[in-house]
Amino acid sequence: MTDPVSAKAAAGGLSRLTAALALLLFFGVLTIWIRGRWALSLLQAGVFFTAALWILGWARRPRKIHTAGLLIPLACAPLWCLLQLVLGTTIYRFNTWEEILFWFSLLAAVFLALQALADAGVRARFLTALLYFGVAISILGTIQLFTSGGKIFWWFDSGYPDAFGPFVYYNNYAAFAELLLPLAIYRALRDKRRGAVYAILAGVLYASVIASNSRAGAILCTALLFAVPILAALKQNSGARRLMLTTGTLLAAAAVFTAVVGWGRLLERLRHPDPFVHRREMLLSSLEMAKERPWMGFGLGTYQEAYPAYALFDIGRIVNHAHNDWVEWLAEGGVPFLAITLVFAALTVGPAFRSVWGLGLLSVYLHALVDYPMQRLGLALWVFVLAAAVTAAERERRRTATP
Repeated sequence: MTDPVSAKAAAGGLSRLTAALALLLFFGVLTIWIRGRWALSLLQAGVFFTAALWILGWARRPRKIHTAGLLIPLACAPLWCLLQLVLGTTIYRFNTWEEILFWFSLLAAVFLALQALADAGVRARFLTALLYFGVAISILGTIQLFTSGGKIFWWFDSGYPDAFGPFVYYNNYAAFAELLLPLAIYRALRDKRRGAVYAILAGVLYASVIASNSRAGAILCTALLFAVPILAALKQNSGARRLMLTTGTLLAAAAVFTAVVGWGRLLERLRHPDPFVHRREMLLSSLEMAKERPWMGFGLGTYQEAYPAYALFDIGRIVNHAHNDWVEWLAEGGVPFLAITLVFAALTVGPAFRSVWGLGLLSVYLHALVDYPMQRLGLALWVFVLAAAVTAAERERRRTATP
């Protein structure tokens, strides 16, 4: 028989862990624009401190530890960085040490998320908090885009005219919105009492991506607007009338809010005769880098230093990323490191599909073929924590389905 006091204490600890995890994600986004190392250091310190507190709490009152297969490739990532340092294959040791911290932070965050989000009720409240935070950022970012002249929070000069909320780069914001849009759509379809509210939230998120001027984001979010209702219809037994009514409300909300923010700037970008200009050359250069060092790469975190020797064009700007996460990881870490990241992604594809609300993960994986949504810790934490959330949901689904 379970001790009620112990159960209550464990539930309280779980709530505190969930709140701490949510606050870390919020902090990561709100400070993603800051170039100084202090913001990243605070975020990493927060993740490690939270993990240390959980370990101490577990030592005092041991309880079940929730694990998942995706922890294995994620644990291999910092070890691969360490191997590059030991073998001396990295061309810039400092950056590779930084990447060890980056991947250990993601590993710790995913482990904590697996513990915090094992309970369905806790997971639902956590996702609700993320959704409302994301919608708040989308509203703030849209207003800021048209009124701040490129200043973050109307105060800090970003150096870019199209800064979107705390996101200096609009494609990073689009990936952030892609993670949350399927959740809003799924809630609109499943929640009979507040379905209209979630439909409005989905419309706001969709319109903000259109306003952000991200071509890949607009295409992927439009696909999600139709894919989520179709997949949800295949999974649930709701009446066709209600499904059609809710989907109609979703599309109407998206159309109305998009009309408010306008789509003229995005249409101009979509009409560009060569949408892959510069990206094509960066891709070819990155593949040449991978051919030069196929097994160990140039060292995690060293793309900016290694790229100039293979550049096919020069417009007087620094190329800090390949605009393709997968190819950048191939160039920096070689074939083995690319395999590590692909295994992690593959382990989340099935759970994301079956959850429906996790389809945003697949959208970000696709977005990563033409940009770099997973190179900044503040955004990468959202991707990897949501990967842990769909994994926890999948584990619960299997447990309840087993007699």
